Amino acid sequence: MSDESLALAAQQGDKAAAEELLRRYKNVVRGVARSFFLAGGDAEDLAQEGMIGLYRAVTDFKEGGLSFKNFAYLCIQRRIIGAVRSAARLKNAPLNRAVPLPPENEAEGALYAAEDPEALLIGDEERSEFLEKLRGALSPAEYRALTLYMEGLSIAEIAARERRSEKSADNAVQRAKRKAAALLGGGTNGQGRSRR
Repeated sequence: MSDESLALAAQQGDKAAAEELLRRYKNVVRGVARSFFLAGGDAEDLAQEGMIGLYRAVTDFKEGGLSFKNFAYLCIQRRIIGAVRSAARLKNAPLNRAVPLPPENEAEGALYAAEDPEALLIGDEERSEFLEKLRGALSPAEYRALTLYMEGLSIAEIAARERRSEKSADNAVQRAKRKAAALLGGGTNGQGRSRR
């Protein structure tokens, strides 16, 4: 069944259809949650918020508008951004430092643009600069590992794709996250290309 058909069936009380959609979009939620960097925080909290956004997409989807995939992405992203903003109002220090990383593919970029064109125009140059700094600060292996991680792949999936051990893939992701945090924090750690 298509995602749209499953959403409509779920709205009619078909629990199996709702569970199937939640299963299909679990990695999308993980990917969106990972596109927000939480200095000192836990991305799992944002993933849980994203799952709430996904459930909302299932219950609120209507035919004739966006595809379910695009609608779900917007609902997930908005729920996560709402959680970040709410935490900022409550003076929650780790979430106050949450910074969205730029979308990695054109579809996500187009959705981001559709959501807030002015913010995209203003932030486009900053995102490009950040990506260039990130590419310069990370080794090619670290950059690939981080972008795959942000897309929602697990460490095991990254290891398989990069043909390396899980330990090596995890180390690359952790190094990349530390260097990205240093760049976002304005520190000098992470300047220049890694030796590894």
